[in-house]
Amino acid sequence: MNTPLFIARRIGGSKPGNAYTPLIKKISITSIALGLAVMIISVSVVTGFQGEISDKVTGFGSHIQITNYDYNISFEARPVSSRQDFIPDLADIEGIRHVQSFATKPGIIKTDEDIHGIILKGVDHGFDWSFFSRRITEGSIIDISDTLRSDQVIISSLVSRRLRLNTGDDLFIYFIQDPPRIRRLTVSGIYDTGLEELDRIFIIGDIRHVQALNNWESDQVGGFEVLVSDFGSLQRIKNEILEILPYDLEARSIRELYPQIFDWLSLLDMNVYVIITLMILVAGINMITTLLISVLEKTNAIGILKAVGGSNRVIRKIFLYHAGILITKGMIIGNILGLAIIFIQHNWGVVSLSPESYYVSEVPVNIELVHILALNAGTFILSMAMLIVPSFIVTRISPVRAMTFR
Repeated sequence: MNTPLFIARRIGGSKPGNAYTPLIKKISITSIALGLAVMIISVSVVTGFQGEISDKVTGFGSHIQITNYDYNISFEARPVSSRQDFIPDLADIEGIRHVQSFATKPGIIKTDEDIHGIILKGVDHGFDWSFFSRRITEGSIIDISDTLRSDQVIISSLVSRRLRLNTGDDLFIYFIQDPPRIRRLTVSGIYDTGLEELDRIFIIGDIRHVQALNNWESDQVGGFEVLVSDFGSLQRIKNEILEILPYDLEARSIRELYPQIFDWLSLLDMNVYVIITLMILVAGINMITTLLISVLEKTNAIGILKAVGGSNRVIRKIFLYHAGILITKGMIIGNILGLAIIFIQHNWGVVSLSPESYYVSEVPVNIELVHILALNAGTFILSMAMLIVPSFIVTRISPVRAMTFR
């Protein structure tokens, strides 16, 4: 039998007249519960927010782009042959789920009253529409065949409102080149991702329009987009792609294409670290206070235990076990509270946000079992570690004085 644990389970009561002791213990349990709940919610919100924004950015630009070295922020580049020798080899790289061709062309949409600069992103019949299909608010995605060129495009709701365009309307895009060219296209659908920085410039259409505007051959494209199964494997997959690319092509990850967005998302990690540190400190200080009060309250019991041969090590373990029981109670309540709030937000979106400022209409949450387990383990271990030094106070208690203590 574990004697220290057996005794620890039975010292939860307090002497008559010490009404403040149960209150202190309740405060300690509450601080552990609230601290853990806040940590779980914070990690869930931050990882959910990072995942949601990353998903939106990669929806526009894929995870990895393979282009010529001269592809830059002007979205103009020398063409690449779609019949590259390395394309079949991409299928052998673990983690790649799809490869598709694309090309981009800057232009200006002109209506009777407004003009708006855009990027026409041309795609072919092999394009993965899963991202845009989930975000179409009106109309439908483009039906691109492998034979006839489609004159349909999808535009964002931001462009739709700004230029007063609806599904079925025609729009005229002017391309500044020598000689200037115009394309009359039809709005097939309207999408809304909430990512204003990209929504305001991208419209999606048939790649054959870009090929015709640039006088390219039918087998020439702007580059290739690579979609991966696991975002965490992005760097590894990029490095493996670089090993099989010819010298005149380069592969850039979405982090390199939009560094400002991902740098901003990385800064959110610091907020989580600060919150976790503060919550553990507050919970730990409360537990130290509870431990000291428990020792003071049980001074007579400590004297009796020492008198019958109990060592300081055994007595310390009794109070540490007692503190561990309180911490465990608080963690159980904290898990229930934190997960309940996350569940409510995930299913009903109670807390909303301004899409113009945060790129999402409601607070996104993400529940990962590994995060929950890590927070629970970290909270318990660090809280107990903070109690080790204060527990040495029992070694300074004299059995004779303790047994006469009132």
